[in-house]
Amino acid sequence: MKPLLEVRRLGRMEYTAAHALQQAQIAERLSIPDALGDLSFAAPDRLLLVEHEPVVTVGRSPRSEKKAELEVSLRGTGCPVVEIERGGEATWHGPGQLVAYPILYLAEGHRDLHAYLRKLEEVVIQTLAKLGIEGHRESGKTGVWIGAKKVASIGIAVRRWVTWHGASLNLDNDLETFRRFHPCGFDPDVMTRIADHVPSGEVPTMTNLEDLFEAAFREVFGQ
Repeated sequence: MKPLLEVRRLGRMEYTAAHALQQAQIAERLSIPDALGDLSFAAPDRLLLVEHEPVVTVGRSPRSEKKAELEVSLRGTGCPVVEIERGGEATWHGPGQLVAYPILYLAEGHRDLHAYLRKLEEVVIQTLAKLGIEGHRESGKTGVWIGAKKVASIGIAVRRWVTWHGASLNLDNDLETFRRFHPCGFDPDVMTRIADHVPSGEVPTMTNLEDLFEAAFREVFGQ
């Protein structure tokens, strides 16, 4: 059996508040093991779904543009820059983009972070498929692509085998801020969004996208 998955839909939230919430969720997940010290069923796994106010986050990759450089590039946009613990380079979060933070305990036998990243990519690919969009992986790169364009970025961190940070999926956000820097180290024009690829032309609401993402997440992770 897998632990219960609790899904929390947080609506619009400042990045720093969501970051603090993740830390609190991790602390809870790690603080209440069962009588044998096993965290597997001590507390529910959680999936936090959120839409952020505009922010650029900078991961731990040594290749990433530095905070000071980004602040110069973003001058006049009102978009803050925050250094965080996840892997990967700089990326943007903001209105019209779904961000998913899984707080999952990786039990023994499932402690392969590359496999975990591939599962997060599969959740996005299945979500896109439900909208009639073919998403795919690019060899040697993390994230999900539609044709030659990138629609989802993924960066994770792990604390005592509890995951945090996660995936961002562009729905109908403005792509302009991406053009101020090199998102995930790529040319700015590589970024795209679901709204530009839905075959029917009917762009889902954020609530619709959350529904599809949650269903795909439960299927891929068996929860």
